[in-house]
Amino acid sequence: MINQSTDRFTFEITKSPYSFYEEIRSIHPVYKGSFLKYPGWYVTGYQEALTILKDNRFQTRIPLPETTKKYEVLKNIQSHMMLFKSPPDHGRLRMLVSHKFTPAKIEKCRPFIEKIAINLWNSLKNKKKIDVISDFAFPFASLVVAKIIGIPDDDKDIFREWALNLIQSIDFTRSRRSIVDGNNTTLEMLSFFKDLIKERRKSPQDDLISELLHQEKDRKLTEEELLATSVLLVIAGHETTVNLISNSLYCLLKYSKECHKLIENPLLIESAIEECLRYESPTQMMARIASEDVELNKVQIRKGDHVYVLIGAANRDTKQFSNADVFDITRNPNPHLAFGSGIHFCLGSALARLEAQIAIQTLLQNEVNIRLETQEVEWRKLVGFRAMKEMHVHIDDQSKY
Repeated sequence: MINQSTDRFTFEITKSPYSFYEEIRSIHPVYKGSFLKYPGWYVTGYQEALTILKDNRFQTRIPLPETTKKYEVLKNIQSHMMLFKSPPDHGRLRMLVSHKFTPAKIEKCRPFIEKIAINLWNSLKNKKKIDVISDFAFPFASLVVAKIIGIPDDDKDIFREWALNLIQSIDFTRSRRSIVDGNNTTLEMLSFFKDLIKERRKSPQDDLISELLHQEKDRKLTEEELLATSVLLVIAGHETTVNLISNSLYCLLKYSKECHKLIENPLLIESAIEECLRYESPTQMMARIASEDVELNKVQIRKGDHVYVLIGAANRDTKQFSNADVFDITRNPNPHLAFGSGIHFCLGSALARLEAQIAIQTLLQNEVNIRLETQEVEWRKLVGFRAMKEMHVHIDDQSKY
C-alpha cells in the first residue's frame, strides 16, 4: 500500500521523482489515488498518457475552482487562455497565434537568438563562477521572448518574478499565499500589457502583439483574449525555456561522457536536446478532467474524474524506451511527451528547441571548461514542473572535459 499523503508526494517528486513514479506504475499505469488535494487518476504509462493527451474527452481546466471569488482576476485571465480552452475556442485562438511559431518562422529567428546568446556568454566567460539560471538562462529567455512578442528590453527583468509567482500559483503545491501573490501579479501584468497594447495601437511594430491587434480589429479576438494570450506567451515562453536550458546543461555536465560526445560532434545537438527533454522534462504533469465515462487499460474513468498525466513518468516508461533511466544523447527514436500531444501540443515547441540548442552550443562550444559545483542540486518545491532553484558552475580556463 502506497502512502498517499500530499506531503510525501511533494517530497518524493521534488527530491527524486522517478523511483516514485515507478512505484506507482508497478501497481498500475493508471492508478487511482489521492496524493494531491483532489483525488484522481495518476497516469504513469506512456501509451496511456499518449491516449489521454490525444483524446478530447479529457479536457483541460483552469487550475482554480470555478466558484472562487477571492482570486477573480487570476481565474478570469486563466479562463481566457488557450491553454485552458476546449474546442472550438481553443482552435480559434491557436490558429491566430500559431503561424508565428512554425518551424520555418522560428528558424528565421536564429541569427538574433545566436547574437543574444553570444553577447551574454561574452559578459560571463571571464568569471570563475556563475549561476546558470540567473546569469544566463533567465536573461537569455527573457530577451528572446521580449523580442518576439514586442516587449521593450528594459522591461525584461520583471519577467522572473512574474513567472515564479504565476507558476507557483498553478502548481498543486500552491498555498493561499501563493495564489494571492499570483492574483496580484496578474493585476500587474494586465496593467503592463494594457499600456503596451495602447502604444502598439498608436505605433504598430513587427511583433506578435501588433499582429494580434489586427485580429482584435477584425473581431476574431476579444480584448480579454488578447491580454490572456500575451500573459500566457510571456510565462510559457519564459519559465519552461529557462528550465529546459538549465536542466539540459545539468544533464550534460552530470553525464560527462555524453557531454564529450556532443563537444566532439556538435551535429548531435538536436538529438541531445530531445534526450534532455525526455530525461528531465521541464513539465512533469498535465491535468485533465473526463467529460464523459471512459475505459482505459481496464479501468473505468468516470465523468468528472480528475486525471493527472505524469509526463516525467511516461518519458521513463521502460515499455516505450529501452534503458529508460540511461541518459543517451544518440537515442533514436525518441518520441517523448515533454511538449504534450494532441490539440494542446506546445505551441512554442520549435522556439524552445531552438533556444535550448543555441544556448547549450554557446555554453559548451567555447575555449573554457564548465563544470558543476555539485551534482546535489536543490529542486524547487513543485510537482508539475522540474526546476532547480539555482545551478552554480565553475568556469576554468583549461583543457575541456
